Amino acid sequence: MASAQRVRLPPPSIDWLLVFLPVSIVADLSGQTVVVFVTSAVAIVPLAGLIGRSTEQLAVRLGPRLGGLLNATLGNITELIVAVLLINAGSFAIVKASLIGSILGNLLLVLGVSFVVGGLRHKEQQFSSRAAGVHSASMLLAVAGLLVPALLILSTPDVGFFEKEVVSGVVAIVLIALYLAALAFTQITHAHLFHTPDREEKATWSTRRALIVLVGSAALVGLESELLVSSLAPAIDILRIPPVFVGLILIPIIGNAAEHSSAVFFAAKDRVDVTLEIAVGSSTQIAMFVAPILVFISLAIGHPMDFVFNPFEVAMVTLATLIVAVISLDGKSNWLEGVQLVGAYVVMAAAAFFIKSAT
Repeated sequence: MASAQRVRLPPPSIDWLLVFLPVSIVADLSGQTVVVFVTSAVAIVPLAGLIGRSTEQLAVRLGPRLGGLLNATLGNITELIVAVLLINAGSFAIVKASLIGSILGNLLLVLGVSFVVGGLRHKEQQFSSRAAGVHSASMLLAVAGLLVPALLILSTPDVGFFEKEVVSGVVAIVLIALYLAALAFTQITHAHLFHTPDREEKATWSTRRALIVLVGSAALVGLESELLVSSLAPAIDILRIPPVFVGLILIPIIGNAAEHSSAVFFAAKDRVDVTLEIAVGSSTQIAMFVAPILVFISLAIGHPMDFVFNPFEVAMVTLATLIVAVISLDGKSNWLEGVQLVGAYVVMAAAAFFIKSAT
């Protein structure tokens, strides 16, 4: 779950990437498929950063409780927009891979790089083991939710579409309910136990400016995501990139790049509690809210998607969750643990590159 009142993100240095926004539109009009794929992907990065900054500005003005709820609600809006468009295009395997990839990227790559950067500047860093415990428990529950439908398919191969949809719906409802319960616990009833001390919390944007930037950036993300999705199939065919690798590695990095840099920034400033909220909290939200809500969104738009992930995806999330749970148990981090997390991510990414298809 997002921190009750997270400090504003550091000034970004990626706004210049917005130049790729008009480039992608021109490339689309001229039919340059690969150029559209690359430039639209790059353009989403600064737009996601603008969404994050405007959300933070609004959160500061709303105060601890409402601000925390806003962060928790809009924390992964970029991934949600991309996923909905992929579902509408029928790219279910890539959607599922991108959800798993976002979780893996946050748990292993972002947290790992943050621990390395912070550990090189500070011999040992400390964070709230209580908050880490809540996140780990929530992630383990989410893993159970991913595992049960997969086990159903493995144990009963002839299970019908209706049965899969019923199980998917039940799992999705339970995970959303558990997410909301954990959100109420950390943001309302026990917020005093999870509040991260703030040092420079001051809104620098007006409410009107923050709202305009938020709505405008979200609309542009929708436009660029549409270009990305429409060029995805022909581009990966031309570039010979495995679809699962695109979903598991490339799309999550694109959507989370700005937030990833913030997590590393705070670790370097010896604020690992904030890093934990950004990285692990985001994974929890994706696993327990974004992924389940997509099941119902897919039904609403007439392209039903089940909650059945393939064994490789479930195994990767399970391993990543257990690794992070063990490492965060003592509430301390160092550069070696960071290297270990990054190493685990590289191994999984290498394996994902050679997966030719997904179900």
